[in-house]
Amino acid sequence: MELDVRQIQEILPHRFPFLLVDRIVALEENRVVGIKNVTVNEWFFQGHFPGRPVMPGVLILESMAQVGATMMMNMEEFRNCIPYFTTLENVRFRRPVVPGDQLVMELTLLKLKRRMGKLSGVARVGDQVVAEAEIGFSLVEAKEE
Repeated sequence: MELDVRQIQEILPHRFPFLLVDRIVALEENRVVGIKNVTVNEWFFQGHFPGRPVMPGVLILESMAQVGATMMMNMEEFRNCIPYFTTLENVRFRRPVVPGDQLVMELTLLKLKRRMGKLSGVARVGDQVVAEAEIGFSLVEAKEE
């Protein structure tokens, strides 16, 4: 299954300037692949770093988490939840991500118990790994107000 940005927004609560996934190109029961097109117009490049723009590592991790959250929140039982980080383990940054790069993130569900779980993820630009991590998460039911 593939999702465009409008369909992603129907699943994720994130919005501009913090929606960091542009397309889901594969969505399976325990695996998801998503894309973030990194352009020079990104808000974070204004200060990170002027004259030498580099995507902050924490935002690469956030992009990976949003791709994983799309898979989890697409499941019927989690549709009314908000995703939260609980842990980040074995995080590695292999090379900078710069304007013009297309970040392709693949996440696999390692475990899920009730509303808590762990994903294993890798982010690539072309055939080069730029980041990898294990992401712990909690899906908290959104309270209606």
